[in-house]
Amino acid sequence: QVQLVESGGGFVQPGGSLRLSCVASGDVGAIDTMGWFRQRPGWGRELVAIIHRDGNAEYAESLEDQFTISRDNGARTVYLQSNNLNPEDTAVYYCQARILTQRWKVYWGPGTQVTVSS
Repeated sequence: QVQLVESGGGFVQPGGSLRLSCVASGDVGAIDTMGWFRQRPGWGRELVAIIHRDGNAEYAESLEDQFTISRDNGARTVYLQSNNLNPEDTAVYYCQARILTQRWKVYWGPGTQVTVSS
């Protein structure tokens, strides 16, 4: 069994910052890409950023100035630093990782709510 668990969500005022974390646990053989997606109210799930094992990161073009993704391979953890948040960033943020157990498979966390409001 493999689990991804996000943390760090919550309420933040416009202009504020949050740091999300996601840790993989269980029968993890190796981790390839890790990433963050979000689903805003009334919208489908969208990519925020992904990061490869070597640290090379890719961002949604409209979000790259606002978010920074990083990872700690030893801790099996991926982070998302978000800055200058606005109400349009209110969403459930999901962690995703491609993990090797008996075979390579993509796993998702349950999501963490981020609400930007004054």
